[in-house]
Amino acid sequence: MLRQQSRACIPVIVLGEFRYGIGQSRHRPTYELWLKTNLHHFDVLSITAETAMSYALVRTSLKAKGTPIPANDAWIAALAMEHKLPVLSRDHHFDAVSQVRRQGW
Repeated sequence: MLRQQSRACIPVIVLGEFRYGIGQSRHRPTYELWLKTNLHHFDVLSITAETAMSYALVRTSLKAKGTPIPANDAWIAALAMEHKLPVLSRDHHFDAVSQVRRQGW
């Protein structure tokens, strides 16, 4: 599925989570090498002022509906909205964000 896409992106939030997980792993050298070798295949999406507006909209609307999601996932959803991209995730709480299409795997 991912290999069939013309563009693959990683939100900077996810990259931070990857690096955090790698730092905690007993397989750290292997995962660091994988990231170093493969990161160039992805566009890293940075947070902008526009992202911050989408983030606030996501958090406010989900809180009003009583379906909040973790803050980092709200940032990921905001970046997906800004770039008009789906979110590749097994986390079903992204389905609560009506402006985002979640693609499972």
